[in-house]
Amino acid sequence: MTSNNAMTSNDTRTSNETIALLYLQDTVSFNERQVPDSVIHYTIAAAVAMGLSLIGIVGNIIVCWFLFFRIQRNKYTVYIMNLAVADLMLLTVTAVLMMVNINTLVGSNPDFKGNEEFITFLEIIYDLSSYSGMYFLTAISMERCISVLFPLWYRNYRPKTLSVIMCVCLWMLGCTESLIENLTCPNELFRRQTPVCTGVEIMTFTMSICICLPLMILSSVTLLIAIKKIFRDRYPPRLYIIIIAAVFIFILSVIPFNFLWFLLYFRRLPSIQDILGLYFASIISAALSSTANPYIYFIVGRVWKQKSNNSIHDALHRAFKAEEDEKEDLKCEKEKTSSNTGETNSTSCNSDKTQSSNDTNKENIL
Repeated sequence: MTSNNAMTSNDTRTSNETIALLYLQDTVSFNERQVPDSVIHYTIAAAVAMGLSLIGIVGNIIVCWFLFFRIQRNKYTVYIMNLAVADLMLLTVTAVLMMVNINTLVGSNPDFKGNEEFITFLEIIYDLSSYSGMYFLTAISMERCISVLFPLWYRNYRPKTLSVIMCVCLWMLGCTESLIENLTCPNELFRRQTPVCTGVEIMTFTMSICICLPLMILSSVTLLIAIKKIFRDRYPPRLYIIIIAAVFIFILSVIPFNFLWFLLYFRRLPSIQDILGLYFASIISAALSSTANPYIYFIVGRVWKQKSNNSIHDALHRAFKAEEDEKEDLKCEKEKTSSNTGETNSTSCNSDKTQSSNDTNKENIL
């Protein structure tokens, strides 16, 4: 009992997974004598997170397949494709981590050979995908916001390869941040709260809470205002709705736990149960955010008035269509319904779409 309390007072968050695994090992021995129900509760939480991750893995694999091989790419689908890859990586690592946690709680061999090295590797991939996904979401929301605020500049002067350059830079930024967090501050240094580790904790807090969060909120508010103006005349672009929904879910499910982990580093939660509860809640919330994204694409891209012809390909194609393409489609539909000479209008619409497709192909994207 005394040793457990001492460990609780000295340990803080290094990477969530390492500390949680240490506490899980202590909890198993602690609860075998006193509170066996907590082991069941944590096992159920790990199973829920793993099941949620498997559902998200299926959705993100479908999105990746269609975006890579079936749907014509544009400046927005590049971001969405990289976001789907980051979500797929995060959910895969989450499922494996939950297996390790369940093995630690109820397995016959919790301390298997190479356990620490394997957990460290998973931590690096988990943080890489988590940070990169956050940056991709921030980038696409900010780019859409800029297109609303400065439409002339965006239409005439935006670099054609901006999406690719941004995605490469954001992957590198996420990788660098993950390596710094996991390799420069091992478990022992985090327990002592060394200046280097304190600096790393402040860095991650600044990137997520002080930079990405305000940018997401600013862009979402801008898009909401744009939707309010557009909605008077026509249905708003589906991409606006996708961005706002994804950002909203991310802010509600992920950002609060990032803030709590930051407070934990300096203030410490009083008991092992509180830390483990926060760990599993943060894992489930991150898995929920990554799982929700592909299904948001399907739901927003679906045409609910139609009972048929709602394939996944068509839903994703409509969801990620650029705003100018949506305007062209609406223009064509109005011309077809308002004129009896539909053949001439259809020909002009098809020629406009062909020209738009050729312009899109000129962009050097992934």
